[in-house]
Amino acid sequence: QVQLVESGGGLVQPGGSLRLSCAASGIIFPLYGMGWYRQAPGKQRDVVASIRSDSSTNYADSVKGRFTISRDNAKKAVYLQMNSLKPEDTAVYYCTILGSNNWGQGTQVTVSP
Repeated sequence: QVQLVESGGGLVQPGGSLRLSCAASGIIFPLYGMGWYRQAPGKQRDVVASIRSDSSTNYADSVKGRFTISRDNAKKAVYLQMNSLKPEDTAVYYCTILGSNNWGQGTQVTVSP
C-alpha cells in the first residue's frame, strides 16, 4: 500500500524559512518522480516543484529562487526547502507521486507577521 506522510509545516514570519519532508512507503522510490503541490483556501491545488527519478527539477515561477526540492532515495524521502517565505505562500502543502493519484494528508504552512 502506497503511503505518503508530510511533515514540517508551521507558522513562520515573512522572510523566514521552513523545510517540508515527505516520507514514502509502498513504492520502489528511486523509480518515481515526486512533486509538491499547494492549495490555498478557495483556490485550486497547484504544482510548486517536482523532481524526477534522475533528480532533474522544475519549479513554479512564483517560487523559483526561493524554494528547493530534493530527494534522498535511501530514506525514501523528498524535501522542500522554502526560504524567503511570503504571505502568499500560505497554503496546505501536499506531496505526490508524479502521474499518480497518490497524495499525502498535507501539512499547513502559514506565513504571517
